[in-house]
Formats: sequence, structure tokens, C-alpha cells
Amino acid sequence: MKNNPRREFLKSTGLLGLGIFGAGAATASESNILPLEAKYGASRVQHFNMSGFAAPKLETVRVGIVGLGMRGPGAVNRLSKVEGVEIKALCDLLPERVEKQKELLAKDTDHRPVGYSGSVYAWKEMCDREDLDLIYIATPWEWHTPMAVYAMEAGKHAAVEVPAARTLDECWQLVETSERTKKHCMQLENCCYDFFELMTLKMAREGYFGEVLHAEGAYIHDLLALNFNKEGYQGMWRLKENYRDGNLYPTHGLGPICQILNINRGDQMDYLTSLSSNDFQMKKEAQKLADTDNFFGEFASKSYRGNMNTTVVKTKNGKSIMIQHDVTSPRPYSRLHVVSGTEGYAQKYPTPGVAKGHGWLKEEEMKELEKKYTPEIVLKVGELAKQVGGHGGMDFMMDWRLIDCLRNGLPLDQDVYDAALWSCISPLSEWSVANRSNSIDVPDFTGGSWKTNKPVPITLRG
Repeated sequence: MKNNPRREFLKSTGLLGLGIFGAGAATASESNILPLEAKYGASRVQHFNMSGFAAPKLETVRVGIVGLGMRGPGAVNRLSKVEGVEIKALCDLLPERVEKQKELLAKDTDHRPVGYSGSVYAWKEMCDREDLDLIYIATPWEWHTPMAVYAMEAGKHAAVEVPAARTLDECWQLVETSERTKKHCMQLENCCYDFFELMTLKMAREGYFGEVLHAEGAYIHDLLALNFNKEGYQGMWRLKENYRDGNLYPTHGLGPICQILNINRGDQMDYLTSLSSNDFQMKKEAQKLADTDNFFGEFASKSYRGNMNTTVVKTKNGKSIMIQHDVTSPRPYSRLHVVSGTEGYAQKYPTPGVAKGHGWLKEEEMKELEKKYTPEIVLKVGELAKQVGGHGGMDFMMDWRLIDCLRNGLPLDQDVYDAALWSCISPLSEWSVANRSNSIDVPDFTGGSWKTNKPVPITLRG
């Protein structure tokens, strides 16, 4: 590997030692590394532009769902209530989970899926079926990219829970595979379909804020007890993710503001810097639990990410973004969702509000604003979404919209470049934190097409 530019870059920046490009970065052969050179530089050539790509219409979307733990059962329920969906297959490592969902579907719906379970690779058998159009992935994070890539290689569209990838290599795998197979890879970022976020997207598109110059997003959610709950995440997988120090879960706050800023579609992230506080709670919690339960012994000896991570991004067009992550501090839930422009301002938490100048709009003014800027998708399925549920309805609107696009042959609101870009904040923030908050360039997964890609549409078109 002598004089290999990519390897020298990784060594000089600390990326190689940190391993954020994937487990094979330090041991890969020369032939494996050299083809990746162009991917991380300005010379990367886009094979096919998936932004704005419309796949052939599907009269009925035949779905296979893998992962029936925390998130999967909700997806089964929601998709069973979307017109034009046939749930044909369900998969989970644990057979009892599959059987439970099959029984619920048999009781309340006409869906009669085939079950797959009992092996960590049972999902491959499901993906290999020829009568599936979409693989819906709701598994632990480490499986997201392998499953999405396999699904696309098998000729299926992939819808994958957040984050879609954990390393930069995985981000590029998703992009390369989607472009080559011309199969959609949508990250299931439900917060893009929450009501206030959709309203502010329409407001931004119609110029209410003037020029949007700064935006903020976050995932602030006290999960300390859940992460240490032995009955929570199977195998304590999410607790183990917290050994990494950075913004581990950026997309909930980031997705909606990226759409407002037209990131990947007129603007692009340039570079970021990230800083974490020390860990003041997780190791203490592990040690306290280990005093009375030997199960937690292995967790008591680990180092954990800091309580609060703050990552800031500068865009090519000179805009700024702040993203925060804190899932241990005892504070109210917040995704911030701040939109700051030359003529107006909006903020969702703690109470949704809009300001013009120095004062917040009054209640009557907010009602008039909602009437004017409520998007078409909310008018069409908003009430049904609230009835079906899923984080207040945004989960249902996300699923409904995905199926709507597939059935009508429309481009997706979230494409593979969004999945890769929003997810890459995690490994890049890890690098910055480990290197005294030095800045690091953000890859352009679009291969330069961000300059001409069209903004996410806010009309249904279907």
C-alpha cells in the first residue's frame, strides 16, 4: 500500500485509526482500496442520478418487512391500512414475533404473509422471493446497510430505518448500489412528515422566511433507562452503539431542515465540526447497576459518548446548520426544528411558534398561517394519519407517501443521497470529536448533481 493517496489521507487525518470508513479499511488489499479513491474526491462520477428518478408504476406494492422488535410491528399495522399494499412476507430472528404479527393481520385484515425466522440470515431468503417489490427494514442499525444493499441487488426497492448507514463506506455502498440497480433506497425519516415540519417546508418554498440562512435540528430524548433495560433493545444493541462518541442519531432533526435548505438539490454541505461534552451519566449508571447485577459488568468497564454532542455544518451556499444529540440528560424531548430567515423565524419546541420581527405571532395569526400553509398531503391524509397513529400520525404519512410514489411512478421525497448524507454525520462527527473538534469535509454523494437537482416537491402529483 506504499504511496496510496487514500490510505495516506486516512492516516494523516486520523480516519484510519478511528475506523469510520469500515472495518476493512486498515486491512483491505491494494486492489480493494484504489477503486474507492474517486468516491471520496471531487472526481467521483455519478453512474445514474437517482434524484428525481421515477421507477415504473406498481399497481400493488408487495412488501416484505424485516425486524419485528421495537419499530417493525408499527410498520406492519400502518402498511396494512394503506391502499394498494400487500404484505406478503414477515421476518424476524425470533419466530414468536413473526407469529404474533401474522395472527394480528389474520384477525383484522386480508393480509396473509409468509413468515421467515430462526436464523440471522433468514431475511436473505425473504429478499430472494420474486413476488416482492419493497423490503421494509426495521432492524438494529448494524444490519441496515447490508439488508438494503442485498434487497436492491435482489431487484427490490429498499426502505430502511434510521440511520441508513453507520460508516462512510456503508453510505457509499448504498449510493453505488442504488445508482447501479436503479432501485430506490429511502431512509424512513418520519420527522420529515410531521405536521409543523411540513408546514414550515411549504412556508419556506413560498418565501415566508425570505432567504433561509440558518437552521437547527436535534434529537434530545431521555433514553437512559431504556438503554439499560434488559427487556428493551434485543441483546442491548443500542446501549453498545453508545460506545461511539459523536452524533449517533442525527437524521430526525436534520432531515426536515435539509429539505427546507434544499440540501442535495441546490445547496450542499461543505464541512462540519463537532464537539461532545464528557459523559456524566452512562458509565455511572452502568457501574451502579453492575454493583447488584453481574449482567452489567461488561458495560461498567466501557467508555461512552458524551451527554451532549453539538455538530455545526457550513453549506456551499454559506448557510449554517446546528444539530444536537443528547439521549441521557433529564430534560424535555426536543427536535428543535428552528428555521431562521431574513424575513421570518419558526421554532417547534417547546411550543410551535412563528415570528416576524421581534414578536411571536398570536394564536389567531397562527391559525390563519396554518390554513394558508397546510400542505396537500396533510389535507388529504392528515386526519387518517392521526387515527392510525405512529408518533402522532407522521409515521403513517411517511408510509402512505412512499406507497403513493411507488404506485404512481413518482420520484421519492427522500432518495439515496439523502440517506447517505444525513447518515454520514455520525461517523464524521466521531472523527471531529476525536480530533479536538477539527473540521472535516462532507462528501458530495450526488457527484455534483446537487447543482441542478430539483427541490423536493410539496404537492402530491399522484
